[in-house]
Amino acid sequence: MEIRRARPAHHPYESSRQLNKPAPPYIAIAGPTASGKTAAALAIAQRYPVEIISVDSALVYCGMDIGTAKPSVAELASVRHHLIDIRDPLNAYSAAEFVTDAKRLIADIKARGKLPLLVGGTMLYLKALFDGLNDMPKADAATRAVIAARALVKGWPALHAELAAVDPVTAARLAPRDSQRIARALEVFIISGQPLAFFHQTNIGKEGKDAIKNIAKSLRNDCPGALISLEPGDRSWLHARIAQRFDAMLAAGFMDEVKALRARGDLHADLPSMRCVGYRQAWEALDGTSPMNELRDKGVFATRQLAKRQITWLRSMPQRRVVACDDPAALQQVLDLVDAQVRENFGHIQAAHADQARQA
Repeated sequence: MEIRRARPAHHPYESSRQLNKPAPPYIAIAGPTASGKTAAALAIAQRYPVEIISVDSALVYCGMDIGTAKPSVAELASVRHHLIDIRDPLNAYSAAEFVTDAKRLIADIKARGKLPLLVGGTMLYLKALFDGLNDMPKADAATRAVIAARALVKGWPALHAELAAVDPVTAARLAPRDSQRIARALEVFIISGQPLAFFHQTNIGKEGKDAIKNIAKSLRNDCPGALISLEPGDRSWLHARIAQRFDAMLAAGFMDEVKALRARGDLHADLPSMRCVGYRQAWEALDGTSPMNELRDKGVFATRQLAKRQITWLRSMPQRRVVACDDPAALQQVLDLVDAQVRENFGHIQAAHADQARQA
C-alpha cells in the first residue's frame, strides 16, 4: 500500500528521500557481526524458496574469505547468493552501486517466483536502500591528485585539520591519518562547495521530522517483520562470540590470506578492502607499524567497535523488529517473524510452501 503524507511538493526531504514510495517487497535480516545472521538466513532458506542478497561491504571482495567470515562453499551451494565475490580488492564498491544492484536483484528474484532475502551488517547499504541517497559528487581524478600532492607535503593530520575547518562534523568522526576518507571529504567540498555532512543529512525542520515519524509509524503497522534485527540483550555475549570468531579466523590461516594479498604488489593499506576490520590490523602487524603480539587483541577490539556502530545504526531504523540474538529461542523467533511476513506479503511463496508441506 502506498504511503502518502500531505506536505509541500518542494520539501527537501521529499525530493531527496522519496519516503512516500512503497518499500520493495523483501525481507532483511540485519545485525552486528557475529550475531547469527548467516545461520538465520540458511534456516529460512530451508523453509522457503529464497535467494540471498548479501548486504556486506567486505564480502564483495574476491580472495578475502577467512577474514570476512564468508559463507562456506557448502553454504553458498545450498542457496543462491548474490553480491559476493564481485569485486577485486583493488576496486572499491559504493553504497550507490549496492542500491542499484540490490534493486535489480530484488526484481529478478521476484520474477523467478522466489523470496528476496537481504542479509548483512553494512548498515550504510541498508539505510541507502531504505531511504535513498542524495546526489553526492562523483570521484574526480584531478582533484584527488591535488589532494594527494598536498598530503605528501603537509601530511594527512594537517589535511584533517583543514577538513575540520570546512566540515567539522565529518572531521570529528575521522582519525587524523584516515587518508582515504579525509581525501574523499575534501574532494566533495572542493567540487561542490558543500561539506560531506550536507549529503548525509538534510536540514528538514520540524515539519519534515513530524512527517518522518508518521511514516515510520505507518511502516511499523503496515510492514511487520520487513527488517528483522538481531541484537544482543547482553553485550558480553556478543563480545565472547567476536573473540571466538577472531581466534577461529587466525587458526584457519587468516594471516596467510593477508600475506597472499600483500604479495600481489598492487594493494595497499589505504584501499577500502584493506581497511576492513581485521585486515587493517593484520596489514599493520605485517608492516611492523603495530606489534604482532598485539594483533589478536587489536583485531578483537576493532571488531567490537564495529559491532557497537552497527547496533547504533540499527537503533536509528524504527521499522525494525528486534530479536535478542542471545536468546536460546532466537532462531525460532526469526522464523516466526518471517512466517508472518510471508503470510501477509508473499502469498505465492506461502502457497508453494504449503504445497511442499503437503507433499512431504
